[in-house]
Amino acid sequence: MKDQEKQAFSMIGYTALVTGGASGIGKATVRELALAGARVWIADIQLQATQRLEAELTAQGLQAEAVRMDVTDMDSIRAVREKLDRLDVLINNAGIGHVGSIATTEAEDFDRLMNVNVRSVYLVTRTMLPLLLASERKGCIVNIGSVAGMIGIRQRFAYCATKGAVLAMTRQLAVEYPRELRVNAICPGTVETPFVEGYLDKYHAHEKEKVREELRARQPIGRLGTPEDVAGMVRYLASPAAGFITGSLMTIDGGWTAA
Repeated sequence: MKDQEKQAFSMIGYTALVTGGASGIGKATVRELALAGARVWIADIQLQATQRLEAELTAQGLQAEAVRMDVTDMDSIRAVREKLDRLDVLINNAGIGHVGSIATTEAEDFDRLMNVNVRSVYLVTRTMLPLLLASERKGCIVNIGSVAGMIGIRQRFAYCATKGAVLAMTRQLAVEYPRELRVNAICPGTVETPFVEGYLDKYHAHEKEKVREELRARQPIGRLGTPEDVAGMVRYLASPAAGFITGSLMTIDGGWTAA
């Protein structure tokens, strides 16, 4: 514990909840916050994956609790809320992607993305709000957005729409609760996650490395982001060091939106 207290952006004494915490950016964020000293609730629809991550972290002497949460189901969210005695930090990370223009995006696909990527942020945040407002450390929310919510990207009609909504909710909450909460969003570029691998497998199985190189080239820095890149920013924004930051949209995109 002494070594943790010496770390930059220490979060000893904090309790955090990470949705979609069993894989990708969520998994890296769970690890980062636990290493910072926080007690982390790992919420994901895949319970076995959360339990494996809990076991891995507790074996290292870190604080982690695995819970199953379907972020689209209010009963599931409430069941997790009942397990919590306090909450200082909420990371709204759970989300899904979709490839298609407006002409090829069916209504059911659009509704599904809105349900998982937007309505879930509303449901989880509203349910956890009383705990966050009661936090002695000033509650903090970090929403995982995307550069897709800031710029137009071909073949990402529904995804751009949902991430734009997440960024709008972030700013509104920051204005609604300026002294009670800090609310920020992180906007990653293309990050090496299971979603990106699934996209390559589904749409570019015969040319995966070619398309991967195109994705890298899209970001001026010349590489894809990593989940750890994003997790480091989450840790900073959730820590006391970011106490004057709220209502901000933080890009982590290798220079994509600057070019």
